[in-house]
Amino acid sequence: MPFLAVVVPAYNEETRIVPSLHRIGEYLDGQDYSWTVLVVSDGSTDKTNELVAGFCKDNPCFKLIDYKPNRGKGYAVRTGMLAAEAEYVLFSDADLAAPIEELEKLFKAMTPGIAVAIGSRPMKESKLEVHQPWYREALGRTANFIIQMVGIRGIHDTQCGFKLFTHDSCQGIFSRCKLNGFSFDFEALMIAHDLGLQIAEVPIRWSHQEGSKVVLWRDAPRALIDLFKLRFMGKKHRLEPSAR
Repeated sequence: MPFLAVVVPAYNEETRIVPSLHRIGEYLDGQDYSWTVLVVSDGSTDKTNELVAGFCKDNPCFKLIDYKPNRGKGYAVRTGMLAAEAEYVLFSDADLAAPIEELEKLFKAMTPGIAVAIGSRPMKESKLEVHQPWYREALGRTANFIIQMVGIRGIHDTQCGFKLFTHDSCQGIFSRCKLNGFSFDFEALMIAHDLGLQIAEVPIRWSHQEGSKVVLWRDAPRALIDLFKLRFMGKKHRLEPSAR
């Protein structure tokens, strides 16, 4: 079993996926542990699959998982996390808004008793090198406030696409996740809390990248509905195994 597996969800990422994979590979090649990278193509209709498949042929530590049709980021992440067999599993967005080097900070936070370490942007020690547009930052702050009030207290940033899990916590959490959309982030952390797992929130370096698949007018209301559904369905139902 490798020491680390990196799960990279991708939907129509032909313009940046190969440079991102190169960067991940360069960094991990310099580490003294074994690793693998799983790229999960979520029903991509551009050249993502072709480009990743070609990259994998020349880089055996990389693997492509693809399927159709598009099911949503939550489905893609869940597919990759459950397929990953490693002592630690990192979920990283394909745009590398959080540079892969920030993984060192997550590992340092994995002290005895910590099962999950998550990158966080609003913390005092975080370094935002390129900010999101003001309206996205404002919406993000509002969303984090509501998530803390309704979903899980004490976490300042549930939505950052850079999270590290132990193997057992990864399997325990994602085998219970059911949401296919962008709400999977706070669903996973709510389930971790339900399971009694300790979560470390880690300030990281982060830069906004253009090309987000989040459509605010469509996805923000859906996420709000998902949050209240998760809250009111109760711990027992949240902990029921997923159908897949």
